[in-house]
Amino acid sequence: MRAAILAAMMAIALPGSAMAAQVETVRSGIDAWQQGNPAKAVAIWRGLANQGDNDAAFNLGQAYRLGRGVAADSGEAKKWFERAARAGHLDAQVSLGLLLFDIGDRANALDWLKRAAERGEPRALLVTGTALFNGDGLKRDPVLGYAYVSRAAAQGLAPAKATLADMDKVMPLEDRQKGVALALAAATVKTATTRATPVRSAVAKVLPAKVAPPSAPKPKSVAALTSAGGWRIQLGAFGNRGAAQALFARLAPSLGGAQSYYISVGTITRLQAGPYPSSAVAAQACARLKPQPCFAVAAK
Repeated sequence: MRAAILAAMMAIALPGSAMAAQVETVRSGIDAWQQGNPAKAVAIWRGLANQGDNDAAFNLGQAYRLGRGVAADSGEAKKWFERAARAGHLDAQVSLGLLLFDIGDRANALDWLKRAAERGEPRALLVTGTALFNGDGLKRDPVLGYAYVSRAAAQGLAPAKATLADMDKVMPLEDRQKGVALALAAATVKTATTRATPVRSAVAKVLPAKVAPPSAPKPKSVAALTSAGGWRIQLGAFGNRGAAQALFARLAPSLGGAQSYYISVGTITRLQAGPYPSSAVAAQACARLKPQPCFAVAAK
């Protein structure tokens, strides 16, 4: 009884620290982030992540990747993404795979993306499907690759739709039909599994892959800006097309429907997106992607 009274007295005496620590949640970190206080968000998530919260670990990885609230550090981002990914966190598996692609670790990148693709995540389906189609880092299987990209396109992922159109140009009709059959079978299994075993959604707790500051304008769709344009934005140059596709898949949600362009220059593939009606509009699109390196170029 005496211990209980002492505990109650301490709680009353220390409302600012002890009690606050008890009510901090991943959601309160997201609120701080969206209110322009990323340092506070990082502090909240770090404490929760160290207690084993996988959503917090994922969000902490995003903060390190974006360099908000902490200095940008791909090594720290990888550490926190991997901690959540190993616990089965789907968004962390995708983010870890894309990060590993960016730093050149293709084998491990594809391993994580393949795991996420098997769970139906559209960005992972696109990158893994393209790798399977081309035999780029994975054993070549065009039919399965077509099925993966078809599933990503069916979920509305714009770069997947563009990639599927490219595949349609070079793939025999019979193989495409086999790929569609595989995609439909996978979708049927996924639907049946979801109905049989409902899973609590953590969407409300998870920080989106890329969060703009509260004052940033919502990107307009390219279709709303123009049906054609003479400008694009360049997002990087890569030694292989797969890395360029992986980056575009990661940035696509922030590009407002812009399409991808893969420009081959010798052994280098330049990744561009657009079109935009003017250099000023293209520059605005680049500004929304910070800290991603980006600059406006005239379409040729």
